[in-house]
Amino acid sequence: MLVSLDIRDVLIIDRLSLAFQPGLNVLTGETGAGKSILLDALGFVLGWRGRAELVRQGAAQGEVEAVFELPAGHPAFAVLDAAGLEAEGELILRRVNTADGRKTAWVNGRRATGELLRDLSDTLVELHGQHDDRGLLNPRGHRLLLDTFGQIDTGPARRLWRARSEARSALEAAQSALSRAQAEEDFLRHAVGELDKLNPEPGEEATLDARRRLMQGAERIRADIARAHGALADGAGGAMRDALRWLEGASDKAEGRLDGALAALNRAILELSDAEAGVEDTLRSLDFNPSELEALEERLFAIRALARKYGVLPDDLGTHAETLRGRLAAIDGGVEGLAKLERAVAEADRAYTAEAMRLTKARREAAKRLDAAMAAELAPLKMERAVFATEVTTADPGPDGVDAVTFTVATNPGAPSGPLNRIASGGELSRFLLALKVCLTGEAPGMTLIFDEIDRGVGGATADAVGRRLKSLAARAQVLVVTHSPQVAALGGHHWRVEKKVVKNQTLSTVTSLPPEARVEEIARMLAGDRITEAAREAARALLSA
Repeated sequence: MLVSLDIRDVLIIDRLSLAFQPGLNVLTGETGAGKSILLDALGFVLGWRGRAELVRQGAAQGEVEAVFELPAGHPAFAVLDAAGLEAEGELILRRVNTADGRKTAWVNGRRATGELLRDLSDTLVELHGQHDDRGLLNPRGHRLLLDTFGQIDTGPARRLWRARSEARSALEAAQSALSRAQAEEDFLRHAVGELDKLNPEPGEEATLDARRRLMQGAERIRADIARAHGALADGAGGAMRDALRWLEGASDKAEGRLDGALAALNRAILELSDAEAGVEDTLRSLDFNPSELEALEERLFAIRALARKYGVLPDDLGTHAETLRGRLAAIDGGVEGLAKLERAVAEADRAYTAEAMRLTKARREAAKRLDAAMAAELAPLKMERAVFATEVTTADPGPDGVDAVTFTVATNPGAPSGPLNRIASGGELSRFLLALKVCLTGEAPGMTLIFDEIDRGVGGATADAVGRRLKSLAARAQVLVVTHSPQVAALGGHHWRVEKKVVKNQTLSTVTSLPPEARVEEIARMLAGDRITEAAREAARALLSA
């Protein structure tokens, strides 16, 4: 329930604080007094898209704060929880619009996005404006209204439709892939055979290339290494061993002075032996037959040629072969795979069709209940001769089933029925909307319903009937009504008058909560205009006491 609305520096509102009550709240005032600005301000703090410029001329920023009371179990709690916000019984929404167009919002004192405000607004407020009945003229919205009335859950149908679509997409993709694969089967078999015959190893191309470069420069390298080997073998090792023998013989008498030299000489002899062995190994590795180089180059060039042919790196040839083998396997097992996918599609179709049939049955039953409920609601609205009918016909399959729903009316006995936009007048459309809203609104604790001049086009007893249905609706949810009808205004439990005044050459809109006598004056003004007579006051008192 909307508890309060505080507005600062919005359009022609300077400062305004409104405390709303449960039940039927009515706002009246002359045309242009600023009633629509109140709705604009409320829409702004709820994140609705509205006027681009809301800041009052000369002000740095406009600000709106709305306080809502949330009973236990209110759906707003789930929205807050999903956003990581906590709330108890009170929800405070605040939004600021600066003169340069920047907008900032807070929820219970924490920064929030406009999207969060809109998500919350869906659980807090329903606005039915002067042109809201246009939704009744669009048959695409009728199915949703019927589902809302019948409490019909389309979630399972949507999930099954999505599963059905995914199964069909998977089958189509597999069929397309199999068709493409079959068209290139000869190429795939040749390519796999060619790659398997060569069977390149990862890293082999780099190894072969390094070996080839070594072999190509082998003669020059071998000559240098051979000379080094000869130098090592020409007695350097023997001389060092002779020196070691002589020093060892003298060490006993040298009193340790030769220990360092002996250790160094031993290390040198070991290092020299390692060097000789390494040189000999290298010489042996460079001793090759020219035909070996030819064979190596043949394989190296074959690997590089296949890499160029298939547009991959040499090291990726093995992986590419596996990919091609997988495509061949898809062909070989394609028929079996398609059969499995076809069975999945058939099962998805059966599940969706069964759920769609359940929805159709539920909608036909709900349509009967809605027609009966509408008949009961239209009579008090002075439309007892009107016949409202909900037609459920077959449509193309979709996420919400296979039904099209159309609201038709016959406004007079014996008259043909037809779509609302062809049969009903403006005033009748407003009453149809109100009757639907009464039918669709169950117990809605914490919800605020706003009607902006829903009583337009009607007067007298019909306006009184509209007011009484609004009052009946207000027993189940908080209702705010912007009205020009004295009959509707008189039925309000709480009454505000919106006025436009000029203060210091500045036009400002004010809102006043009316006590009983002031209500008499306001309703008399609505009845008689600017020249309020005593007869108008008596008529106003009669309306208020009725």
